[in-house]
Amino acid sequence: MDTILTITQLTSLVKESLQSQFSGISVEGEVSNFTKAASGHWYFTLKDESSSLSAVMFKQASWKVGFIPKDGDRLIVKGSLSVYAPRGSYQIICESMVASGVGEILLLLEKRRAEFAALGYFDQERKKSLPLYPKTVGVVTSSTGAVIQDIIKTLDRRTQAVNVILLPAIVQGELSPASISAQIEFANRHNLVDILIVGRGGGSLEDLLSFSDQQVIEAIVASDIPIISAVGHESDWALSDYASDVRASTPTAAAEIVSESWLTLQKNIGQVRQSLHLLMQHKLSLLHASARSVNIGRLGELLQQKVEYTSLFSDDLHQRLHQRFDTLLQLRKHSYTLLSSLLESLSPSCVLQRGYAIVTKNKRVISSKHETEVDDILQIHLSDGEIEVTVDHIKEDESEH
Repeated sequence: MDTILTITQLTSLVKESLQSQFSGISVEGEVSNFTKAASGHWYFTLKDESSSLSAVMFKQASWKVGFIPKDGDRLIVKGSLSVYAPRGSYQIICESMVASGVGEILLLLEKRRAEFAALGYFDQERKKSLPLYPKTVGVVTSSTGAVIQDIIKTLDRRTQAVNVILLPAIVQGELSPASISAQIEFANRHNLVDILIVGRGGGSLEDLLSFSDQQVIEAIVASDIPIISAVGHESDWALSDYASDVRASTPTAAAEIVSESWLTLQKNIGQVRQSLHLLMQHKLSLLHASARSVNIGRLGELLQQKVEYTSLFSDDLHQRLHQRFDTLLQLRKHSYTLLSSLLESLSPSCVLQRGYAIVTKNKRVISSKHETEVDDILQIHLSDGEIEVTVDHIKEDESEH
């Protein structure tokens, strides 16, 4: 007997079969009946000339898309087929979506990105630091777009220290890569600026293709001047964002990056100025309070007291100096007396008075018998005169034998 299935069982088998056979597929079609539910999920139908397919994109996947589709848009969605059991109908659960035609551009950009990465164009080691206080910034962008005006207004609002040089370039179309790269090379050749901002306003992925062109990327990599890439709005991107030294989410954000250090310096100067002003006010308040506390009527009395005090201090100082001088003089006199007595006691006349004599030969003092010979004439000096004698004998000491 044939197996009899319930509707639920059959639907489950079909669902398993579809999910296993049709996973990770891409489908292109036109949007109709688009609905955004309160839950955040998107429900719509994809159709072509002869068929239609129900589609759903859940909230956790839809926030990555970057745009909200509308009826009539042509999309490429990627996802898996499934069965919605209550209606017994199949649908595609979308994991990602892009506008039709964008898929080819994304593939091209991914190919270029891989090539440039292999060449080291995106390496962090080759990126240059921005100067802390740039004086001149160059902007490579359209001369008629809003970008240059936004940058000038932002810099004027934040600081007056940075000058802006516009390097006009074509930013879209076949001629734009050569135009953009030529201005980057021109700025480097003439060393025009401290920083370059390279960018444009928002647009489709195709509109921004010039900033992913090989010619532009190579000019950015070869630049000796630090470059900020500022392409489109925050959700937009280009390969120049990877190759540049700094990526800014918008041209206005690029101007904010350039002026940040100047703005911080101005704030610090303002804080110091305010602190000095408050300190001076406080000092003046103290002086005013001190002045108010003085009794003008007592100024003469206070001055007289000051004079009297100074006079007393002067007299006291004079007296102490005089006493100190007298004491020092007495000490010097005493020292002189002692030294004179000591010198007197050591003088030759004093020695002679104690019974000693001085013996000389030919006016030279002799102190040893070995300095004389028999028949030498010697002079003996005593305290009260001089005796001249002739040596007739020199006695030998017994210790010398």
